[in-house]
Amino acid sequence: MEIIIGILVVYTSVLIILFIFQRNLMYHPQENNYFGDKLEVKVQKVQIKTSDNLNLLGWFHKKDLKKFKTIVYFHGNAGNLENRIHKLNHFKEMDVNFLIISWRGFSGNSGKPSEQGLYKDGKSAIDWLKKMGLVEKDIILYGESLGTGIATEISQNNNFAGLVLETPFTSMIEAAKNFYPYIPVSLLLKDKYDNHNKIKNINIPVLVMHGEVDQIVPFWMGQKIYEMANQPKYSYFTKSDDHMMVYDEKLVLALKKFIESLN
Repeated sequence: MEIIIGILVVYTSVLIILFIFQRNLMYHPQENNYFGDKLEVKVQKVQIKTSDNLNLLGWFHKKDLKKFKTIVYFHGNAGNLENRIHKLNHFKEMDVNFLIISWRGFSGNSGKPSEQGLYKDGKSAIDWLKKMGLVEKDIILYGESLGTGIATEISQNNNFAGLVLETPFTSMIEAAKNFYPYIPVSLLLKDKYDNHNKIKNINIPVLVMHGEVDQIVPFWMGQKIYEMANQPKYSYFTKSDDHMMVYDEKLVLALKKFIESLN
């Protein structure tokens, strides 16, 4: 009996710790895998004001707002804008403008990340572009990993030009279960990002990209999101890519073809 009680005390203590510090486990603004890539596209550093009066750092590349679509890039749960330079450099090969923002609590931004907070951040980026005269049909939403949760949320029942989901998860609950199979994450989790319940509410062209050896978001999640998505939908699935997909010629070509199909 004492052993059982001891196990229950330890287990309960673990649950309490996980509940209290769960956002520290989910969001990693200090993580940095930046390898010194040089930005090959001209960007303007901008400040995006959110609906709750936070200022977010953004990089804005304006090629031709009237002629070309504008990508709004929502990054993942770790690192800063510099960590995406290797991807942004490829956008110079495409006829697009782009805006990438850093989440609250990232890149020196004030505030703390949360599901509802990041939704506000994403919507504020869209509003910033609309003040420049853009409409939804001018905008392509691009979500990377955690960013797919924000891109999916904002795309619901709206008329954007298109949606790109790179390594999407079905829901944060299912993703967390993959790491914590013996924890009742559905009861403890605050930020759920229910992509699989929202994808059916999206009626714009969707491109889903995922690698089969992803060790963080299992490949089957990307497959499921693709299967549940409405037409028109496209996929770029690879045998060798891990969670951070390789921006090689094949991926860039798939992305270019998708963007060109939206014109």
